[in-house]
Amino acid sequence: MIVNSLSLCYHNKLILAPMVRVGTLPMRLLALDYGADIVYCEELIDLKMLQCKRVVNEVLSTVDFVAPDDRVVFRTCEREQSKVVFQMGTSDAERALAVARLIENDVAGIDVNMGCPKEYSTKGGMGAALLSDPDKIEQILSTLVKGTRRPVTCKIRILPSLEDTLSLVKRIERTGIAAIAVHGRKREERPQHPVSCEAIKAIAETLSIPVIANGGSHDHIQGYLDIEDFRQATAASSVMVARAAMWNPSIFLKEGPRPLEEVMQKYIRYAVQYDNHYTNTKYCLCQMLREQLESPQGRWLHAAQSSQEIWRAYSPQITPKMCLLEWCRREKLAQPVYETVQRPLDRLFCSVVTVAEQKYQSTLWDKSKKLAEQSAAVVCLRSQGLPEGRLGEEGPSLHKRKREAPDQDPGDPRAQEPAMPGELCKKPFVALASGKESPLEGR
Repeated sequence: MIVNSLSLCYHNKLILAPMVRVGTLPMRLLALDYGADIVYCEELIDLKMLQCKRVVNEVLSTVDFVAPDDRVVFRTCEREQSKVVFQMGTSDAERALAVARLIENDVAGIDVNMGCPKEYSTKGGMGAALLSDPDKIEQILSTLVKGTRRPVTCKIRILPSLEDTLSLVKRIERTGIAAIAVHGRKREERPQHPVSCEAIKAIAETLSIPVIANGGSHDHIQGYLDIEDFRQATAASSVMVARAAMWNPSIFLKEGPRPLEEVMQKYIRYAVQYDNHYTNTKYCLCQMLREQLESPQGRWLHAAQSSQEIWRAYSPQITPKMCLLEWCRREKLAQPVYETVQRPLDRLFCSVVTVAEQKYQSTLWDKSKKLAEQSAAVVCLRSQGLPEGRLGEEGPSLHKRKREAPDQDPGDPRAQEPAMPGELCKKPFVALASGKESPLEGR
């Protein structure tokens, strides 16, 4: 038996549930930002994953699992590596193990979906269809536990009778899994049906492994304190939150949820940073809006046909850096690289951005590293005749934010010299390309 080299603790945790089309990288990172301890990816089918090639994406600093048609099936990054659980849909032990070995170096845990009642999952004998085949459940889980270096879990629904449910979970526990997530509804039940806290509690009192309670969003979980109430009502070790987190992932915050507009803007920034497909970004934002879909912004979102249109509707702080990053991706260029120095005399900053082996900088100095990088991005965008975005609330206009060096005469010949290590030149907006300076029109 291969001993798991990374132990993921499932005791007393707040967990983002696996949700189809929702549990992609931007949502997982957002949930971690707001206090989730563990995040599950959406269910990904074994046959689809086995067609994928593992690719290190140096532009995004991610690891991508890419299908033959170049579509990214699963994307992850270092930030979540110790927190993300990969959930697979499978009905075959050997395929499940092959997938586990493909992804085990990039995730913290591996989960088998045994609770999804939707046809796309059950028609292949996956999801809730497995609940009627305990032998296959045992085979899949035992094979994974013995064959992978990561902790293995599964997510189930309750059976029609409590006796049958308890018999099944005891058999599951004997496979050696690390924890079990229980959605407290039967296979045929939907969110409008009450969740059975009693059934989850009976399971938790029967097993020695951690039990993760799931299914409380409709009746129980409206805020952070409700999560603990649901845990106590079910006697579970941890709580897995699905739709309540989909509506507002800041539900994991002890201080209470953040305003939806703020959450959506933060989600969009992650979507831009990690090149999330606009249709998925749009879908997740629509889930957050819910009844506000008929508002002017909601209608704009519904009609959006590109990432840029989504940004305009919901992210008034579309920064120059965001615009430059998106342009580089469209042009299939490497991600912009920023080099920033701080001037000891007055602690102001200046930045140089490298794009396509050319360097661009604003030679006026900023009060923060972030603003200096935005200014460098503006120079590059202007040199290409591209839209600059807006700096939003990060500071006043560029005119007011910039300062020349103290005691430096703008007419001093030194102001015309190229940038040197530790000292950047100090004349308004220039682009450095192939070692030559070329003044840009503008400020």
